[in-house]
Amino acid sequence: MVVQDSVDAGDARVGVPLEPFLHQVGGHLSLMKYDEHTVCKPLISREQRFYESLPLAMKRFTPQYKGTITVHLRKDSRGHLSLVANPLKENRGPFKVSTESAAVAILQTLQKTGGGGGALTLAQWQHTQLAHSLNESPATKLLRSELHLEAQVPSLMEDAKGNQAEKRSFNPWGLHCHQAHLSRLCTEYPENKRHRFLLLENVVSQYKHPCILDLKMGTRQHGDDVSEEKKARHMRKCAQSTSACLGMRICGMQVYQTDKKHFLCKDKYYGRKLSVEGFRQTLHQFLHNGTRLRTELLEPIQRQLRALLSVIRSQSSYRFYSSSLLISYDGQEPPETSQTTHGSNAGGVVKVDIRMIDFAHTTYKGSWNEHTTYEGPDPGYIFGLENLIQILQDI
Repeated sequence: MVVQDSVDAGDARVGVPLEPFLHQVGGHLSLMKYDEHTVCKPLISREQRFYESLPLAMKRFTPQYKGTITVHLRKDSRGHLSLVANPLKENRGPFKVSTESAAVAILQTLQKTGGGGGALTLAQWQHTQLAHSLNESPATKLLRSELHLEAQVPSLMEDAKGNQAEKRSFNPWGLHCHQAHLSRLCTEYPENKRHRFLLLENVVSQYKHPCILDLKMGTRQHGDDVSEEKKARHMRKCAQSTSACLGMRICGMQVYQTDKKHFLCKDKYYGRKLSVEGFRQTLHQFLHNGTRLRTELLEPIQRQLRALLSVIRSQSSYRFYSSSLLISYDGQEPPETSQTTHGSNAGGVVKVDIRMIDFAHTTYKGSWNEHTTYEGPDPGYIFGLENLIQILQDI
């Protein structure tokens, strides 16, 4: 992550309060909501360079790159922490956080639900997270925050009858990443330190109930620049998961269940344990809304995957190590008369979206400071796409 000098007093007065992105289903870096159509994430120089030199043929299959912003940690009079973005002068304007947004609704619910039953408010939760972080390793801290989310957040989201209200249904992974990120920033950097974030298109902003599948693609996940210890760890994860035999593994998932009015969620730990048959069943589950299999999704998803496969085959020297593929569609079924597909106005087909994300370890000929260059297209990524298309054909 890129860190800059301290923020000046003038910049500190103008800012956009960032919210956790509640449709983040995978990854470990916190993805934040900047506005309705834009998300931001900690800037990694290699990823920024990739977006800035992106081949034209790949732009259809990646989020739109919208530049960078400065972010700093802000502590209010009660000691509560938040992240605030300072946009460029030409982009500065009035910014209002909608009280109807999912993130605000959930945070307000967390704050209102305290006292009885041992439930923690958001402020108490943050305080507990930060108080322990000084004496814990990063791995322990992440594990504890994950367990805390599983234990606390679902109970806070239920009404008096134990039912989950539709507007309160969310994937806890985004909050998990956000809290871990806040803890790290608080312990490693001074409060007024500036950090650079990437601004990217929110590719699911068009959906009412975004159903998202995050697939870690390829048979190799480690970059050329990692330590031997990290390389061994990533190779072990690949060998023990479907990455080795399928060229992909599930890194996160949420699918809207129309019968229960909430999201069914799976995380990367679930994905690592899956067998090939388990992967197939989970992919089937991703296309099932609790009432029926969304068979109308199969053809447009396969069509876009074939188009992406053609693009990847044409990109010589690129290696998309540790990159993910997002497959998304709307859990809210549209009327037949208004159904469209991504990049087409053809009627009768639901809207689906295929995007490549996470390029922190992507390498290609001509990229800066590369010690290794490769010939031809990425074989691991191609292997994964071919298997994914075949499994969807079988379904």
